[in-house]
Amino acid sequence: MFLFENYMDGGVKLRSDNETVVLELEKIGFDRFEIDRALDWLDGLNQVQLSVQSGQPNMLSIRHFLPEETERLGIEGQGLLLHLEQIKILDPVTREIVIDRLMALDPREVDLGRIRWVVLMALFNQPDKKSALSLLQDMILADAFDVLH
Repeated sequence: MFLFENYMDGGVKLRSDNETVVLELEKIGFDRFEIDRALDWLDGLNQVQLSVQSGQPNMLSIRHFLPEETERLGIEGQGLLLHLEQIKILDPVTREIVIDRLMALDPREVDLGRIRWVVLMALFNQPDKKSALSLLQDMILADAFDVLH
């Protein structure tokens, strides 16, 4: 998430070369293992977007979660993804990208907040999803303000 917030532009391309980013992150205090893991995760995002978009799922199909996906996402996570798809923030292609990237995380890292972040990253990297991205950002901000009241 730190890389996404501080080093990304309109796509999942780092603004400077990876070695420069690695050195800067090490200076800040991130360890090399975590840095490599984050860069690998972002590379995986690029790869899955290319592969999923080439084989468009049927818009009327129903998504059944594998047992390991069910365990990782939990009922609340599955419900969130279904809700986001029903209100047209996610489409079947973006949903598959999000699920793939959630499965690439450590199981202890997957919660509703992290799911929202992964959805934001997947939408952010797709220029044709700007309206969905804006809607999701508004939804997250509304939830944040509800917590503050």
